[in-house]
Amino acid sequence: MLGFLHSQSAHQLVVTSSPDPSHTPKPIIKYGPPTGGRSSDSGHTVTVFGCTGFLGRYLVQKLARQGTQVVVPYRDEDEKRPLKIMGDLGQIVPMEWDARNPDQIAECVKRSDVVYNLVGRDWETRNFKYEDVNVKAAGLIAEVSASLNVPRLVHLSHLNAAPDSASAFYRSKYHGERAVRDAFPTATIVRPSQMFGYEDWLLNAIAQYPILFKLNEGKTKILPVHVMDVAGALDLMLNAPVTSVASTFALPGPVLHTYNSLQSLISSITLNPISSAPTVPKPLAMFAASLLNRGIWWPTVSPDEIERKYIDDLGIEAFQESSDAAKIRSGWAEQYKPEMRGIDGEEVKSWKELDMTPDPIEDHAIKYLRRYRAA
Repeated sequence: MLGFLHSQSAHQLVVTSSPDPSHTPKPIIKYGPPTGGRSSDSGHTVTVFGCTGFLGRYLVQKLARQGTQVVVPYRDEDEKRPLKIMGDLGQIVPMEWDARNPDQIAECVKRSDVVYNLVGRDWETRNFKYEDVNVKAAGLIAEVSASLNVPRLVHLSHLNAAPDSASAFYRSKYHGERAVRDAFPTATIVRPSQMFGYEDWLLNAIAQYPILFKLNEGKTKILPVHVMDVAGALDLMLNAPVTSVASTFALPGPVLHTYNSLQSLISSITLNPISSAPTVPKPLAMFAASLLNRGIWWPTVSPDEIERKYIDDLGIEAFQESSDAAKIRSGWAEQYKPEMRGIDGEEVKSWKELDMTPDPIEDHAIKYLRRYRAA
């Protein structure tokens, strides 16, 4: 019996280290069913900034179902309400926050041993520009987390983050990485490609607004990745030793697509013909987007989004356009090696280090597109 208690205690003890070597590691005690689950307690307290967004909701659900207490900073009461039911009683802790208020950020992270920053907007508003959200807010979260000795910070960037990109959004993502690493040198940076899922702005947008994806004659090359795979990768990073030091992960999808090939895929699933909308010249599309943004207060297409429709995903040279899902599952992730560097020049990791293989878009598209069928 005593041996059982000793082995159980050893199994339930987790130790996390601070980015500052002078600080004492923080012990974390698990308890509850050995298999874990919603009614167990993983011992972790995690803060997820951007928890009400497309990716954030899936990450909160994955963390909460394994007994992790999740602090969910929010700005709108209605947006955070659905998160409450994702965890057991008391495991989802909503806290109001302002991205410009360091005191509120400190209140959100001071009890956490891991902080995820998923905050990001791919369009600008009157109150928040790309610089405000993707750079300043990211840097402030990292700075406050480091000052409170939070052991781990995971920051979400983008596969196409680059200092010389034609897109202001991609440039701001790069500068956000720099701000995070300057404030929190051991932060883990994650660079997913464009994600697809139930509430995405990829499959749904192509089905509803196909004219936007006729830009560049539909030849732009992308590597769409399933939002559930990215959420699963972030979930693994909670305990994965490979992310315990400064790391950068590139998380592209396994199949190279063009917007034309995605339109063909959507047409075959929805049983609707491919749109006959014309290819709008780039200057005209940029002008129309500027007018829409000035005349309508809610988010529409922005000029920078038009610009991004002409930018291929980074690293496409390692991919071939294919729909052979069986071949993809038989070792693609083990062979893929990102041909890029992290913000500090470090070698970039990917799915292989997480022992994951992402699903191709063909495996899931029917779930998200069935509602667009006429009958």
